[in-house]
Amino acid sequence: MKTIFYPILIALAIVACNTADQKVAGPIMSDSEKDKAGRDTASYTTIQWLDSTSIKLGNVKKGEMVEVAFRFKNSGDKQLVITNVSAGCGCTVPEKPQQPYAPGDEGVIKAKFDSKNQHVGPHTKYVTVTANSKPNPIHQLNFMVEITE
Repeated sequence: MKTIFYPILIALAIVACNTADQKVAGPIMSDSEKDKAGRDTASYTTIQWLDSTSIKLGNVKKGEMVEVAFRFKNSGDKQLVITNVSAGCGCTVPEKPQQPYAPGDEGVIKAKFDSKNQHVGPHTKYVTVTANSKPNPIHQLNFMVEITE
């Protein structure tokens, strides 16, 4: 009995730890489900950016990879669906959340920036988030770095 019970207990603990940092309103949505939610203005909600939509990362050594995170909250009364996340250039790779967020739930838009092929000096990089949000479904996020030798 102990041999079966402990692996199950460990598996449950791992699952609980991996999901504790984000509440999920529903299952992962397909791209077509997200597109449909993005077009249905009756299901629009509001999004609140919990930190600044413009972040200063400071100095980054040329060749370093850095991650930036923009925290948000579904401040409306319907499910929030992030339909698209894109970057202004190939040096920045954003992550798109796959699940909807229930009213009151919080989430994070993350992006990784690779400074390897960038020139030394100041840079401003952009991440565009599209969601079923009102009054505007498009949100412009940015971060600034100073690339050094």
